[in-house]
Amino acid sequence: MTQRKIKLTKTDDVREFVQAASKCDFDIDVFYNRVIIDAKSILGVLSMDLTKILTVKYQGSDQRFEEALDKFVIA
Repeated sequence: MTQRKIKLTKTDDVREFVQAASKCDFDIDVFYNRVIIDAKSILGVLSMDLTKILTVKYQGSDQRFEEALDKFVIA
């Protein structure tokens, strides 16, 4: 399982992230504290506190998703 920390600051960031996640054939979860959201749900991701650093967990590999995710990764 891969785990990465991301920051989505604008609704355009959320849209781009969800679109990339939706093209993957494996599950991708986004969470903060105890709230877990399906990364393929734009309403779910928008409902999260976007002022916080979010954690993305997934099993699988997709080069396009990795490239899209790299834009939002926190060092």
